[in-house]
Amino acid sequence: MAGRRTDTRERIQQVALELFAERGYDKTTLQEVAERLEITRPALYYHFRTKEAILSSVVDRLAESMDELVAWAREQPPTTEARKEILRRISGMLEDQWRPLFRFAQVNQGVMRDLPAGDRMQRGLLGMLSVLSAPGDDPVRQFEARLAVFAVILGSVPFLFELDLPEAQRTAVALQVAGKLIADD
Repeated sequence: MAGRRTDTRERIQQVALELFAERGYDKTTLQEVAERLEITRPALYYHFRTKEAILSSVVDRLAESMDELVAWAREQPPTTEARKEILRRISGMLEDQWRPLFRFAQVNQGVMRDLPAGDRMQRGLLGMLSVLSAPGDDPVRQFEARLAVFAVILGSVPFLFELDLPEAQRTAVALQVAGKLIADD
């Protein structure tokens, strides 16, 4: 039974995030989420009482994934190949489940800024930005490392670049560019 509850929660999170991205967070109601899921409002309330609770639960899952990635990355040697693997894992995280949340956050920056979930996501992102360079690296190297992470993230947002490429190819191009930014000279 716990598996069904988890599946329902994940479906609610996914559908709510889709609606938030389509209509905007402020314009989406819990009733619309319930209707899209073809469930009653009380069934939705059983899992989540508010839109903020849905968004917070999604961000918490993402932040946990980011924290795990950062912890793993900090254990890696400071080599170009290790940094490229970190970028591949960030890209994989986006591919796996988090691309819709990053898209939502980019489109709804005001909402993310005003909610506690936004702070949690920002801390996780800052952690990911910190693992590709060492504190003693020169400022150019540190900036390149941060740009590499953003290249991977932005490569997952089709409307930012007018490249007529399928998603998989756009992701591969973003990884290639990011890899160049963190490569040893």
